Amino acid sequence: MIAKRYQPYWETKTLSQMEEAEWESICDGCGKCCLQKLQDDETNEIYYTDLACQQLNIKSCQCKVYENRFDHVDSCVDLTPKHLDDFVWLPDTCSYKVLHETGKLPDWHPLLIGDHSKMLAQGLTVKDYAINENKVPEEDWETHVIRWVHGMPEHLDLD
Repeated sequence: MIAKRYQPYWETKTLSQMEEAEWESICDGCGKCCLQKLQDDETNEIYYTDLACQQLNIKSCQCKVYENRFDHVDSCVDLTPKHLDDFVWLPDTCSYKVLHETGKLPDWHPLLIGDHSKMLAQGLTVKDYAINENKVPEEDWETHVIRWVHGMPEHLDLD
């Protein structure tokens, strides 16, 4: 008798078919979705900053109030399967976006290797560069615009 190879749920289900716990486990914990974003009024282009939501614990890349985040942060985005078509604003390294677009998790994903070591080694979390949004006046946020180059932030000058 030939044993059937076990296939993990992320290989057998689409994101929209996943149970809530499965969906949540796809999050790699990078914290990039918790960075403040600016949108150009004329082009609608979205720019990331290195400024983290005040509720993000930058060292752990975890929300301090995750269960009640919408009560604390009006602009918090609800990443759920019903918003799959809105994922264009997520960074290219986001596991939700990668899985949605390619059908595979990135090779550094914690579900594949068992921890965050590869992510940390490659600088794929906000841990080493994010700044709490409360430390910078909102009128200066444009000076904190970044883009990612191979998963690492690079500051941009919008002028």
